[in-house]
Amino acid sequence: MMKLDGNDREIYELVRGELEREEYSLILIASENYVDEDILAMQGCVLTNKYAEGYPSKRYYSGCRYLDEIESIAIERAKTLFKAEHANVQPHSGSAANMAVFYAALNCGDTILGMNIAHGGHLTHGARASFSGKYYNAVSYSVSARDEMLDYDEIRDIARKEHPKLIIAGASAYSRVIDFRKFREIADEVGAYLMVDIAHIAGLIAADCHPSPAEYAHFVTTTTHKTLRGPRGGLILCTKEFAKAIDSAVFPGLQGGPLMHVIAAKAVALKKAMSEEFREYQRQIVANARHLSDRMNGRGYRIVSGGTDNHLFLVDLTDKDVTGKEAQEALEESGIMINKNLIPFDAKGPNVTSGIRIGTPAVTTRGMKEREMEIISELIDTVLRNIGDQLLQKDTKEKVRALCAGFPFYSRIFNI
Repeated sequence: MMKLDGNDREIYELVRGELEREEYSLILIASENYVDEDILAMQGCVLTNKYAEGYPSKRYYSGCRYLDEIESIAIERAKTLFKAEHANVQPHSGSAANMAVFYAALNCGDTILGMNIAHGGHLTHGARASFSGKYYNAVSYSVSARDEMLDYDEIRDIARKEHPKLIIAGASAYSRVIDFRKFREIADEVGAYLMVDIAHIAGLIAADCHPSPAEYAHFVTTTTHKTLRGPRGGLILCTKEFAKAIDSAVFPGLQGGPLMHVIAAKAVALKKAMSEEFREYQRQIVANARHLSDRMNGRGYRIVSGGTDNHLFLVDLTDKDVTGKEAQEALEESGIMINKNLIPFDAKGPNVTSGIRIGTPAVTTRGMKEREMEIISELIDTVLRNIGDQLLQKDTKEKVRALCAGFPFYSRIFNI
């Protein structure tokens, strides 16, 4: 960073600005987290120089001796952590991991059944704007209007009618435990493969804070950041029978050279995820999410599905005379980072929304606990009740900065 200051001041100042934003903001975006200095070091190391197309002991370039060992370690750690028969650590992202499963298991035009994006699913689960909705016959299931939770009988009825070749479980905005056994029963009944996308809950699963899909899914995909607290990247787990198809789908099917500096960082993160400290961290994530959800509910906000079992929850703003977009913008000006989010049966579009999504992985990484969740709920409530008050937003931003200063993270490493 200091060398960059002299060589490219423009970029240096922007990176430093982002560093300060992360250090002195409340990051409540459910898909974001902080990586520690070990991960930062791996992602900035000399491994970024090396091409390593192929797989360990089967490379297309010479000079991969050390890279083979690093990738092999990452693979074994992923298999051990998630109790999987096979792992591919090369996908550049969670979306790329999902695409590789589609490439390996399906033909264009095949029917897939995934969670409606408006009800908590991800773009790659069948949204029309995604490859998953453009090149496959995507049908969806939704949460129940009764309790805003998954209704497995309804999902079974849809599967019986549509006969999908692949059923996708997992979500990006669903706050309840997912029953993977029931999904597998439905898949078996209609002759479908089951893919479980655990991108959001991978850390919780690794720490036994959420049931694992390992014994039920043909394919499991995830990101390696979010609750797993590693580098931005993807990971695929599968049973042995699909190992060759998955590896071929990733390379040469979809990607060229793997990012070996990122794979090394994945290996480091996977080892950290095996520790008792990590397990305690995941338990605190859930405790913080439940406490913050309860406190928001106590302040008069309706929580979708009535609460949370994991790291996130959705807040319905329908009766607050404020949209999700307005809430996001006002909170950002106040130093609080959340994201606007559709809620089930939302009357507004995805660019406006009637809700916001709040997650606790990042603030928990900083060491915040239930007491701080009380303070955060009060700060959010005050801003949302005074949307247009710029002086209040400025005052709140100072309060946020003071709170964050009491839980230093990057300021322990960098001079900020």
